[in-house]
Amino acid sequence: MIPVFVYAAIAVLIVFLGSVTLIRQGHVGIAVLFGKYRRLLKPGISFRVPFVESVFAKISLQHRASELEFQAITGDQANVNFKALIIYAVQDDREETILKAAFKFVDDKSFMQALIRSIEGSIRAYVAMKKQSEILGLRGEIVHEVNAHIEEELNDWGFHLINLQINDISFDEAIMRSMAQVVASNNMMRAAQNEAEAQYITKTRVAEAEAQAKRVVASADKDADQLRGEGNSLLRQQVATGLAEAGKIMEANKVDPSFMLYTMWLDAMKYLVSHSHGNILSFDGSMDGFDKTMRQMTQLRAGEGAGKSHS
Repeated sequence: MIPVFVYAAIAVLIVFLGSVTLIRQGHVGIAVLFGKYRRLLKPGISFRVPFVESVFAKISLQHRASELEFQAITGDQANVNFKALIIYAVQDDREETILKAAFKFVDDKSFMQALIRSIEGSIRAYVAMKKQSEILGLRGEIVHEVNAHIEEELNDWGFHLINLQINDISFDEAIMRSMAQVVASNNMMRAAQNEAEAQYITKTRVAEAEAQAKRVVASADKDADQLRGEGNSLLRQQVATGLAEAGKIMEANKVDPSFMLYTMWLDAMKYLVSHSHGNILSFDGSMDGFDKTMRQMTQLRAGEGAGKSHS
């Protein structure tokens, strides 16, 4: 026969085990007494009244994540496919917040369904006011619109939205092909514009360089002509001065000045011969030719003297 104390020990063990509850870190337990909320159970070992006090739920305070895939329609009737990730958590560990998170919905499935439908509805309402060509550049605006619309609602449920990431925005295949054609056309147009601008700049620079070179050459030619003119003028002045001095000396020594003209003529002939480059030059070098040349020079000098006397 089993002793009575054994039965008593077993009963005490059952009561003890029925009164011990283990709450994991990052969670909060909700204890109810006869189905009515009584208190919160913190992480660790908690004791409750056996048989009459039970744990209604264990609420996680950790971050939760869920992926969404849904479709929206733009204002110009284009279908847009979204893939998004939502990260959310219980707002805080205050008793009021925990009770909202535990008792607002029948179960977690109902809460997730309400959360997802609220986010999808916010995005669909925003996208319906935009055109298909604008959607790809509105990721940040879409997230801001969802946060502004759903944050208050989530707070009323005891949760808050930590982050919403729109990972992918795509369109139907026909729209994607047309968008690719538009992008390709725009790229070709930009390339043509860039090439035209590059050619314009190159030709402009070449024209400017040629114009500058012509200006430099023209300026150099002008300076060279001026220097040549000044040199020729100085040469003529020196020649005239030398001829005048030679004429005076010849007159003082009673030498006919025509002889000087003849020597100059001979020097000119010598220069022509030395620079003729193979051409044939002929002149009369006989005594009759010499006399003829001297008479012509004398007549030329006499004619110049008469002209001066007449003037």
